[in-house]
Amino acid sequence: MRLVLDRPRCEGHGLCEEAAPALMHLDDDGELVLDREEVGDGDVAAANAAVRVCPVAALRLA
Repeated sequence: MRLVLDRPRCEGHGLCEEAAPALMHLDDDGELVLDREEVGDGDVAAANAAVRVCPVAALRLA
């Protein structure tokens, strides 16, 4: 499974980072950075939570 970020849509709210800090973080400019695009079995729940909490639907799992 892959985590996909729609960068133009992302507004940097950071809710996804709170849900899945092992997969992503906000940089010093408030831009979301995916630390890992490939989601392993152990991170599927966190990735799903990050996708669900994004208020602008900038994340999806493919």
